[in-house]
Amino acid sequence: MSEIKIYQVKGTAVFNLSEFPTKQKFVKYVRATNEKQAIEYVYTQFGSKNKIKRSNIKIEEVKEVNSNEIPDRTIKDIGKLDKIIL
Repeated sequence: MSEIKIYQVKGTAVFNLSEFPTKQKFVKYVRATNEKQAIEYVYTQFGSKNKIKRSNIKIEEVKEVNSNEIPDRTIKDIGKLDKIIL
């Protein structure tokens, strides 16, 4: 079984393409097993929530971060869990 790590994904995306397109920078913290899966998760989230196509998202940097460096408390707390019971 592979270990789940926390990645920081930085990039730019074009929002509101239909009216006034604006290019904005973003930083996302993602839990994934590798960098490729983290990138795919970012594409999926922006596509489903903001209706942004993959061609309008440019990922500039993906790096693994320590749990102490994460400002989002939710991801930090989920990373400490040993198991989840549904």
